[in-house]
Amino acid sequence: MSRPGQGGMVPVNGLGFPPQNVARVVVWEWLNEHSRWRPYTATVCHHIENVLKEDARGSVVLGQVDAQLVPYIIDLQSMHQFRQDTGTMRPVRRNFYDPSSAPGKGIVWEWENDGGAWTAYDMDICITIQNAYEKQHPWLDLSSLGFCYLIYFNSMSQMNRQTRRRRRLRRRLDLAYPLTVGSIPKSQSWPVGASSGQPCSCQQCVLVNSTRAASNAILASQRRKAPPAPPQPPPPPPGGPPGALAVRPSATFAGAALWAAPAAGPAEPAPPPRSPSAPGGAPTPGQNNLNRPGPQRATSVSARASIPPGVPALPVKNLNGTGPVHPALAGMTGILLCAAGLPVCLTRAPKPILHPPPVSKSDVKPVPGVPGVCRKTKKKHLKKSKNPEDVVRRYMQKVKNPPDEDCTICMERLVTASGYEGVLRHKGVRPELVGRLGRCGHMYHLLCLVAMYSNGNKDGSLQCPTCKAIYGEKTGTQPPGKMEFHLIPHSLPGFADTQTIRIVYDIPTGIQGPEHPNPGKKFTARGFPRHCYLPNNEKGRKVLRLLITAWERRLIFTIGTSNTTGESDTVVWNEIHHKTEFGSNLTGHGYPDAGYLDNVLAELTAQGVSEATAKA
Repeated sequence: MSRPGQGGMVPVNGLGFPPQNVARVVVWEWLNEHSRWRPYTATVCHHIENVLKEDARGSVVLGQVDAQLVPYIIDLQSMHQFRQDTGTMRPVRRNFYDPSSAPGKGIVWEWENDGGAWTAYDMDICITIQNAYEKQHPWLDLSSLGFCYLIYFNSMSQMNRQTRRRRRLRRRLDLAYPLTVGSIPKSQSWPVGASSGQPCSCQQCVLVNSTRAASNAILASQRRKAPPAPPQPPPPPPGGPPGALAVRPSATFAGAALWAAPAAGPAEPAPPPRSPSAPGGAPTPGQNNLNRPGPQRATSVSARASIPPGVPALPVKNLNGTGPVHPALAGMTGILLCAAGLPVCLTRAPKPILHPPPVSKSDVKPVPGVPGVCRKTKKKHLKKSKNPEDVVRRYMQKVKNPPDEDCTICMERLVTASGYEGVLRHKGVRPELVGRLGRCGHMYHLLCLVAMYSNGNKDGSLQCPTCKAIYGEKTGTQPPGKMEFHLIPHSLPGFADTQTIRIVYDIPTGIQGPEHPNPGKKFTARGFPRHCYLPNNEKGRKVLRLLITAWERRLIFTIGTSNTTGESDTVVWNEIHHKTEFGSNLTGHGYPDAGYLDNVLAELTAQGVSEATAKA
């Protein structure tokens, strides 16, 4: 077994820069909600370094080099990233690596996520994988870095040691990260304060100092006596869309102009799809009770200006003091924009339509062709105890003369003993026995399949780790709950002449069973009841019937760690996507989406739920 090599990161001092006169590769990284440092791309890092050379106390607009990062600004003085449409702040850091490591060569290692997109590994993992690759190790164990994954270079795949699930990985050549020599100014390591002495550079102090400065600046701007409003606002330039607020640079603090917005409360923007390439996400909780003075309200009357040509329009909420973001966070956005002298136009983000108009009980009808309106799952999904060896032997045939190729579970040759020899012992299962699965024909060591089955749900089914073919009836670990479904007299976008099937899932909090990650421990159930929507057409009703079967097999939800909040021991979706946005598609979980019904049918098939096995 191969062990990780040296990561290649260069130790730095407390200020965050390398020793003098030493060339190092610079990688800028941001801290996500799981406390993992995620690297920006090489292109973004080059842009940050260029801005750094011009003004080490300035701001970096990431959208200038990456369209996916339009809402994000980095403040080099406080070393924080700000998301303008939510007010979220995340720490950033400037890290250094050896020029001969993966970032210095422009090598990026990526894994394929559930949506088929490629996601880059964290930089320390990327460097470790590249080191093992260069040393021609056949495989790599990432457990020393805190991950239960094995990397196989011959098949270019990643396998979860617990679930045995495999994902593809790839090695891509990209732009090399920038090089630097020597130190950087101290102002990049912490915000400059008025107090004497060396300020603390910990993240907590950085955050407190940044937000305190923002609050003081906002309150000071409100205390100033504002000039009298002009008798009549200047007319807006022709050709511009209404509802936009053009913000221009000023020699003084322009917080009042930034906080001026149309009188109606701002619409809540939709959170973006959770992509590792897009840093930041959920709005910060809190209450914003900052009252706008009269001059600011007067400014809002003339806020319907046009967006100048070539100026990016960024959706920004909470700038009129009525949203959930603390005023210091929203104010920091204003301070950064004005300090950077950016002619950025602040516009409203459209509000997602998550629910249909109110529906009376008399308008709710059963779904045609689908008996009943509700399904419940029992507290325990009773299954007969099955011997792992008996289950495996049921689905495979013994191979007397196996070919000289790898067993893709243990990565040992089929003509030799299983890699689980000495680790797992079952009576009557010799480590050299090889079998072929009946339908797909893939071959494995019998002991390897027994180990894989014993590590799973042990429900009497078996899934081929190569082609994902399912043998038997697969069941999951969904907690007990209720699934309701009915027709409502409203149409989804893209289905104007069709009524809508509404599905309501409701799962209460409870105690984890023996099939769950932490038996006996309490689990949470956030966001229930959850409402989902399907068009009432032939394919939509087919999807509903299959979803009912998946619900009864406990496959819709499971207990794990939330990808959005990082909370563990909570109810999460289980790889069968639902549409939870009724009248729009701003979050990516709504309509119109021409490929959704076909995609969810494919996801159900991957879980072993097909039309032939659907239960009404």
